[in-house]
Amino acid sequence: MSQHADARPPATDDDLTWCHDAVQGVSRTFALTVNVLDEPMSSYICIGYLLCRIPDTIEDSSSIAPDEQAHLLRLYDRALDPEDDTDIDEFVTAVEPHIPAEAERSADWDVVANAPRIFRTFEALPEDVHEAVTPPVRELVTGMAMFVERYAHIGGLRIQSRDELEEYCYYVAGTVGNLITNLVTRGNIDSERRSRLYDTAEEFGQLLQLVNIAKDVYDDYTTENNVYLPAEWLDDAGVPQEEVVAAEHEARTASVVKRTADHARSLLDDAQTYLETVPLRDGNTLEAWGIPFLLAVGTLRELLANPEAAVTGKGVKVSRQEVFAVMAAMNENNHAALGELRETISQQPFHRAPMNVE
Repeated sequence: MSQHADARPPATDDDLTWCHDAVQGVSRTFALTVNVLDEPMSSYICIGYLLCRIPDTIEDSSSIAPDEQAHLLRLYDRALDPEDDTDIDEFVTAVEPHIPAEAERSADWDVVANAPRIFRTFEALPEDVHEAVTPPVRELVTGMAMFVERYAHIGGLRIQSRDELEEYCYYVAGTVGNLITNLVTRGNIDSERRSRLYDTAEEFGQLLQLVNIAKDVYDDYTTENNVYLPAEWLDDAGVPQEEVVAAEHEARTASVVKRTADHARSLLDDAQTYLETVPLRDGNTLEAWGIPFLLAVGTLRELLANPEAAVTGKGVKVSRQEVFAVMAAMNENNHAALGELRETISQQPFHRAPMNVE
């Protein structure tokens, strides 16, 4: 565990404590981020992430009809709108029939069930935090609703083109990049730095999303009935979109996985620029964003070496040893080391590298 993991003030607020605990259960990667942030940014990012996780669980559910998904997402958006009278309890009442019984509930659905608790915690944060977080979260939610409605006749998302892939990644991840940037640029910051951050924030978020899309092809289709690999790219490879994980198309689908990974790699320079520019204020740390960036670099390395693993369900991920090595390196290094760390990790697992970055 990072040296920052216990940096949170004493747990005098049960709701805030619950939110920090909840993040640990729903996302290993984002838990790492929250753990290496200091206060108050740790709580700002924790709660902002949970606000995004609620609609994400709704969108990913294969047991809720698309029309109902869209209705729930738009109801959630109204609950977020400070000028709308819709209460978060109305959303919970509407979604309750879809929430599994407590004994059978996943961590994701437990977050949905506790939406009022998350909203209470969010409402207790400073007003400038509300202004930073609410617009990008609402844009994420309405974007999800739009995509669900677009493919309601199929029952799952079927991305058609590179342009649509980028549109989807913007809504579900580029908006999160803007959320982070809104938080770290509150107060005085020079205009050139602010402009550079907003010019690259969406690419940072989209990079992480594209890596997930490339590595999770099998699970996205078999568990959630979603295909994010663009139909036009699959057509080029001779793969029907509804047969994306069929054994007879494994090699051809793997070529599209590689194409997607290559597209993600094209965003690495902008993402690195973002990290080299982001201000370390209000408890923000380079570790929090450098770790997922470098783990994405490692995942791309593994994807490009073995894209078939994303198609067969074998899975693509970096080892725990490499995760720990990356965490240790980010704890010891600053912005200037990012490029060297990135280059090393792109070539081989970091814990096996012959020398450490000084």
